[in-house]
Amino acid sequence: MSKHTVLFELGCEELPPKSLKKLRDALKAETEKGLKDAGLAFDAIEAYAAPRRLALKIINVDAAQADTQKRFDGPAVQAAYDAEGKPTKALEGFMRGQGITVDQVSTFQAGKVEKVCYLKDVKGQSLDVLLPQILQTALDNLPIAKRMRSAASRTEFVRPVKWVVLLKDNDVVDATIQDHKAGNVTYGHRFHAPEAITLTHADEYLAKLKAAYVVASFEERQAIIDGQVKALADEVNAIAIVPSDLRDEVTALVEWPVALRASFEERFLAVPQEALITTMQDNQKYFCLVNAENKLQPYFITVSNIESKDPTQIIEGNEKVVRPRLSDAEFFFQQDQKQPLASRKEKLANMVFQAQLGTLWNKSERIAKLAVALAPITGAKAEDAEKAALLAKCDLTSELVGEFPELQGIAGTYYARLEGENDEVAESLGEQYLPKFAGDVLPKTKTGTTIALADRLDTLTGIFGIGQAPTGSKDPFALRRSAIGILRLVTENELDVSIEDLIKLALAAYGDVLKDHDKTLADAVAFLEGRYRAKYEDQGVDVDVIQAVQALSPKSPLDFDKRVNAVNHFRALPEAAALAAANKRVANILAKEAAPEGAVVEANLVEDAEKALFAELAKITPVVEPLFASKDYTAALSALAVLRAPVDAFFDGVMVMADDAELKANRLRLLAQLRDLFTKVADISVLQH
Repeated sequence: MSKHTVLFELGCEELPPKSLKKLRDALKAETEKGLKDAGLAFDAIEAYAAPRRLALKIINVDAAQADTQKRFDGPAVQAAYDAEGKPTKALEGFMRGQGITVDQVSTFQAGKVEKVCYLKDVKGQSLDVLLPQILQTALDNLPIAKRMRSAASRTEFVRPVKWVVLLKDNDVVDATIQDHKAGNVTYGHRFHAPEAITLTHADEYLAKLKAAYVVASFEERQAIIDGQVKALADEVNAIAIVPSDLRDEVTALVEWPVALRASFEERFLAVPQEALITTMQDNQKYFCLVNAENKLQPYFITVSNIESKDPTQIIEGNEKVVRPRLSDAEFFFQQDQKQPLASRKEKLANMVFQAQLGTLWNKSERIAKLAVALAPITGAKAEDAEKAALLAKCDLTSELVGEFPELQGIAGTYYARLEGENDEVAESLGEQYLPKFAGDVLPKTKTGTTIALADRLDTLTGIFGIGQAPTGSKDPFALRRSAIGILRLVTENELDVSIEDLIKLALAAYGDVLKDHDKTLADAVAFLEGRYRAKYEDQGVDVDVIQAVQALSPKSPLDFDKRVNAVNHFRALPEAAALAAANKRVANILAKEAAPEGAVVEANLVEDAEKALFAELAKITPVVEPLFASKDYTAALSALAVLRAPVDAFFDGVMVMADDAELKANRLRLLAQLRDLFTKVADISVLQH
């Protein structure tokens, strides 16, 4: 069958830059699905996207569907013919329905019954017939939140459609898509080459557009931008900050990228650089430049959609636009400094944290009390922790944070430094919000760790204390994320403290604001322990490993963490599967019949296999006891792997449920001793293999 190259282009008014890549990928995926469903084979689809176009090039696609046979089922053979072998009324009705004569009737076996049928040859439809419908369906299925109708057209799309190209090699496919008749005419760059371009073959698309100042490939435009930005940054010994979503957005805004470097006055560098970077990225779509120490430099890079004869005009225009934005940030920063951080507590006293739990100042005072109690655990200085806690929320009332909410904490760090606070206190104001998301960095300072922990514990305990635990769909205080933050802060800083003790300290800071301390304690502890699974699954730990540890309910997150790591390590050992199975067997036996009190009586061991297991247990116990004591679970479980052979031999050669009561009791005690060694770490009988 012959193969063809197809080019489809939808020309529009400027498409929304934040979703251009998503639209391109969805159009490609939907078209692939449509071709596959229609049974049309193809080698590949190349997808292109620029501000005013979405396009696909389908390479080596079948000219038509394959011919097939379709079966139409009739009555059973028995019911179709009478005793003389003539068609019955049932068969005549079937033939009439299909418009066939008796010689066109076939039979087939349907289970035990033989039935009549009609095998109709179906000719495959051509690509020209199928393609317009496949493409229109793909466009209808694109993920578009708001569709627009343009002028008299009834069809809707994300932006008004201006032209449609549909070529099969060098022929135009007769089609109407989005109310536009398909042709072979496209258009170049809006300013550099706005006139019509006739395509004589599907393969000319990229080259002809490039000659008309349009780089249709998203990846190619992005690579051009990356190269230009790096070259401009290198010229001034700087590194460009290129967040991936901004990079995609800028790529989606230009057909012909031309990067230009501009500058701003150095005096603005006195302002917190995060504020300047935010305003330049969000409002102006600029790439900012920093030096090797990550200090902002007085330059920025803008990506223009035009190759100007006089680029200095574009540069000066951008410098003029950015100046008032930077001046605003500078003004807020200077205004804020007229009022010391600590004096902002009056404003915090008027800001509600949660109706039943009081204001942000009430919260600050609780965090301060809790931070002092946590200081011996985190190793922070109590006075630093208390001071930082009382300043922690003050920057929320500042002008700078009012304008740039993402600067909460960061602004506080700048103001605390300017007021001469020590590094621990100043740094912790920005660190209190860490980790912000899964996998984010943790605070570096001990004071930051203390405040981050205190803030989360206070919110969690308070919300549980007023009976507003998160539900399946509602978690307005982000307690799930917060809980994983608490677990990470404890385990990664190796803080030796139980979940229960942490919640008790938080409850003490609340005092009688919360009524039922016992219920709150139980609920909050259960919630935090319930987050272990999410935390470790995120790290790629299998559920059965987590459950093996959960079976023992370790009290402290650090202890839990060490056990999970130990079981994860043990699981990879060659002996693990056999020992997990043996533990399961032991657990089942002991569940039916508990081992009697007392030690194993050596004189009552009769079989060689039980003597060998007893000897091996006697040898290994003094080796692993100190490892359990020092919580070196990984080494302990690895050492226990030597029990595999004696345990297997025991089950092969020893009848546990012996008729002799003494022998049976002794064997149950031996198994209990074995089980006890493993359950010092986890219940490995849970492991699946």
